[in-house]
Amino acid sequence: MMPPAAQTILVTGGAGFIGCNLADRLAERGYRVRILDSLARPGVETNLQWLTERHGERIEPVTSDLRDEETASRAAREVHGAFHFAAQVAVTTSLDDPRADFDANLRGTFNLLEALRTTDGGVPLIFASTNKVYGNLPDLQFGPGTNGYEPADAQLAQFGLDETRPLDFHTPYGCSKGAADQYVLDYSRSFGMRTAVIRMSCIYGERQLGTEDQGWVAHFLISAMEGRPITLFGDGWQVRDVCTVDDTCDMYLAALDRIDAISGRAFNWGGGPTNAVSLRAVLDEIGVILDSKPHFEVEGWRAGDQRWFVADTRAIDTALQLPPRTDWRKGLRALSDWLASEREFAASAIELSSQKVAAL
Repeated sequence: MMPPAAQTILVTGGAGFIGCNLADRLAERGYRVRILDSLARPGVETNLQWLTERHGERIEPVTSDLRDEETASRAAREVHGAFHFAAQVAVTTSLDDPRADFDANLRGTFNLLEALRTTDGGVPLIFASTNKVYGNLPDLQFGPGTNGYEPADAQLAQFGLDETRPLDFHTPYGCSKGAADQYVLDYSRSFGMRTAVIRMSCIYGERQLGTEDQGWVAHFLISAMEGRPITLFGDGWQVRDVCTVDDTCDMYLAALDRIDAISGRAFNWGGGPTNAVSLRAVLDEIGVILDSKPHFEVEGWRAGDQRWFVADTRAIDTALQLPPRTDWRKGLRALSDWLASEREFAASAIELSSQKVAAL
């Protein structure tokens, strides 16, 4: 097997939150990491600068856009693996401009698939999908629990939602990511490519530029640290299984190592039932950490919002032999400590963030 130092791994959206953390881990392993990012999201250039300062020539920045076929073709040349994070990531933005959402999420993914297929169909591709492919779960019954909404189905409450759940795309964002999800899986079936899909729940951690539309855990914490009010959409009792970016990077690295065992499959990923927590509970814990209760107000529900989503991660845990997730309280405190030591990053993040938050 070729040593890491002789291999190039492509990370699209590699200046973004998860992408830059994974690129850092790949470079630490000794890989050369090609970062393809349009730098369209304000603030992510600081993540790219951080990577190049840490790893020098192991980081190969490419500032361009996958919506351009030639860009995708060049990015795919002579790579030994690819992680695809580049995307339009907000439900609200997809409703404002569905065409741009389509182009970024579906056309960009198709261009990358074609580039890899025609360049070297054996290159592993791992795609970052979303729990939004399951829609807002209208057929499930939810009631109040001790922490927030809970499903009436006892098994669902115990283990979370697994991959047998029918797909149900809501909003342009759900459609574009869901269609891309299916294209990635079909290129394994139709062309024998080594692909896998990871349907992620709520990921949080260092270097996350949390805003009202995406990255709500970081947004809550940064806003509270800066003394800014927070707006909850819905009633705040929505439940998500939050997961640290460190655990998520461990998973993605394991997926690359075991791509032949998981090729052609989609997996749900998140913190699982032990990290299922409501938005209000996260705010309460932030109050404990900061010794000051965050100020918040409540507004109406947003389109496609799920009252509850918890990923059943048993399939991916077994396939990749993963350890248990980090406890959410420990992870939240670690993020608070990091932000306190990186006040410049926190200050720049709050400039990019509004006071309204969706549980994305």
